[in-house]
Amino acid sequence: MTNQPTDMAGLYTLSIRLVIGWTYFSAFWRRLILENKLIPDEAGYIGEKFNHFLPNALGIKPIIEYLVTHPDALQTSMVSFTIIEAIVGLFIILGLFTRLMAAGVFALAMGILLGSGWIGTTCLDEWQIGVLGIACGFTLFLTGSGTYSLDQYFKNKEYSFTQKKWFIYLGSGLLPLKNIKHFVLVGSLLIFGLTLYTNQYFHGGVFGTLHNKSVKPKVEISNITINPSQVKFEVYRTEGVDVYGSFLIGIDLLDEKGEVIQSMNGTELSKFPKEKIHNHYVAKVKPGKHSLIIPLGSKADVTIDLKDNSSQADKISSIKLTDISGAEWIAKIK
Repeated sequence: MTNQPTDMAGLYTLSIRLVIGWTYFSAFWRRLILENKLIPDEAGYIGEKFNHFLPNALGIKPIIEYLVTHPDALQTSMVSFTIIEAIVGLFIILGLFTRLMAAGVFALAMGILLGSGWIGTTCLDEWQIGVLGIACGFTLFLTGSGTYSLDQYFKNKEYSFTQKKWFIYLGSGLLPLKNIKHFVLVGSLLIFGLTLYTNQYFHGGVFGTLHNKSVKPKVEISNITINPSQVKFEVYRTEGVDVYGSFLIGIDLLDEKGEVIQSMNGTELSKFPKEKIHNHYVAKVKPGKHSLIIPLGSKADVTIDLKDNSSQADKISSIKLTDISGAEWIAKIK
């Protein structure tokens, strides 16, 4: 009878355990078994998806930037991350070392929340996945696993390690915590506070103006330099849908009156010389079929050769980029 409260709590959370377990195990399943997305330089590489998180990540931006500027470290991290997701997900489904795996769910969900909680074109998708994962990880840590779990199976078989104190903290059983009510209350309030804070930070979802950075593309222009033969500038796409790029169909060099000195249209940009693009990250700015493609999170130095009117280089006052959606971005030359 002493184990009944814990066993019943673990039984009641069985559906959460199975669903959250599959959520993480399926990431491994679709990323490696159904289709290999761990090969750099191939379409669908998970490292490029990771690069999409960079512009508006919360607190972990330096880590992401380090990885996307070091491809070997990124590849190792993506493989390791996938293996961890597989282990955590499978063990949670089986109910093996449930509390340890619940801590893994909590950590993985926190990474999703901080890295990509701002991404979601319709229903704030990644933010919801992150906060719900954190709450589920905390709940499963409290309950452990019940009747339908390997933790309980080993306990029923009376294996000696299930009687050790460490097994209660890493597996399942009645948590020997004083003031368990206070622990649950404080933990729940902290998670709720994190939910409100990140909802407001990423989306303005608590007060003020609601915003979604995943709907319209935004490209930042900086570090402009000009010489008699070339114009060089940096482009960095910080917002917009993550599943496809910004499609640049126009680059105009303008004078102080806004008149065009030199321009490139979509056809010309689709044939833009690759050697004139220096990419900083694994998500690459590159010429496409009808435009210059700028994926979310990509940053590159772009060099444009001035034509016959190079004598007017000193008259260039600003650069205008035009997206296929009609969006325009203008940067003045200081």
